Amino acid sequence: MNEQEKDLMQGQENESAEKSKKKREKDDRPIGEKIAGTLYDVVEMIGVITVCIILCFSFVVRLNVVDGPSMENTLHTGEYLVVSDLFYTPARGDIVVFQSPEAAERYRKPLVKRVIATEGQTVVVNRKTGDVTVDGVAVEEKYRNLKGDAVNYFGEHMTVTETDASVTVTPGHVFVMGDNRNNSADSRMDGIGLVDVRCIVGKVYARVFPFNKLSVFSNPFTDGK
Repeated sequence: MNEQEKDLMQGQENESAEKSKKKREKDDRPIGEKIAGTLYDVVEMIGVITVCIILCFSFVVRLNVVDGPSMENTLHTGEYLVVSDLFYTPARGDIVVFQSPEAAERYRKPLVKRVIATEGQTVVVNRKTGDVTVDGVAVEEKYRNLKGDAVNYFGEHMTVTETDASVTVTPGHVFVMGDNRNNSADSRMDGIGLVDVRCIVGKVYARVFPFNKLSVFSNPFTDGK
């Protein structure tokens, strides 16, 4: 072994001895100081997690509380929903939260509805049965609740005949309805009408409260296909 290798080994041994010494000195601290150090580490970790959660709910997701019966039996009043608009493009079947200027004047709160049609699509609602077709194709709506009398008040934006009401969705808008079809103010009425996609707060991804109803929502038209 030459002198250079001996010096290198000696340096490594000295460094290791110094680390061991510092560790012993740290371990020899009074118990109070050790506890204080541990608490500091815990508080620091909690602070970092809290900041991450705040940033997440400020820029990525938000919570919305259901208020009203229009989405029963899918959603109920008082339930907490996780909503996000990150990289989101509205699609048929999505549950969305929106707050348009037209709706704000009357309802003064974000509304939760389901997207039935997007721009360029034509929606026809049967006035007697409530059945819906989009571009001439009957929509299978297993989520639909038809309790109560059929809705027969339609806005001026819809073409109303003796049997049905129809509208073609204009660019940059969506047509939405509540799952509780006969107890929902939605795109069928003048007070809401077609919803500008810029007014959509985001898509509803999950229900997080009450805890016994935790669930992630899928799209009945696209998921699993």
